[in-house]
Amino acid sequence: MTERTPVDLWFDPFCPFAWMTSRWLLEVEKVRPIEPRWHVMSLNVLNEDKDVPDSYREMIAKAIGPVRVVTAVQEKYGSETVGRLYTELGVRFHNQGRIKELDTLRETVEEALEAAGLDREFADAMDSEEFDEALRASHNDGIDRVGQEVGTPVIAVGDIAFFGPVISPAPKGEDAGRLWDGVRLVAGFDSFFELKRSRTRPPIFD
Repeated sequence: MTERTPVDLWFDPFCPFAWMTSRWLLEVEKVRPIEPRWHVMSLNVLNEDKDVPDSYREMIAKAIGPVRVVTAVQEKYGSETVGRLYTELGVRFHNQGRIKELDTLRETVEEALEAAGLDREFADAMDSEEFDEALRASHNDGIDRVGQEVGTPVIAVGDIAFFGPVISPAPKGEDAGRLWDGVRLVAGFDSFFELKRSRTRPPIFD
């Protein structure tokens, strides 16, 4: 059996572009020998000292709840379970558009927990600071690899780490593999820092 390369991804469940990147990484796993591993980071923590619009501040204040839940699950179970929960959360938040229904956020999280085979009581972590230290440690582990000027997602392969890629829609099959090859190639150059163009479309979910 071919040895699989661990690929670590840090995400906030509320971030639509992290969701797109994560779905791409699962496509890459089908055509390249990689093993995705899942970690939390937080839009709320990332922006706590930044000047952002009030509406965005309100949204990310709510976003800390699901991150706390994922952290609670991560403290008890392994990466595979976290990945399974992330899939269930992401489908509801992004594909089904329920991220806009903040008044029923706990219900959505509980549904995702149950669908992932986990106890609904993990949702209690949404309003608790019990796991905040572990949450910040995971966030800092990811963001410290790439610097404070970027956001979610962060990907690390060994000593190489980068933000993104920001994609819409997520490529499938060998196209996913070709993009992975290119991203790894440019990220592997110590002298390479940035390649960017303006987004011309919103996230396109399957």
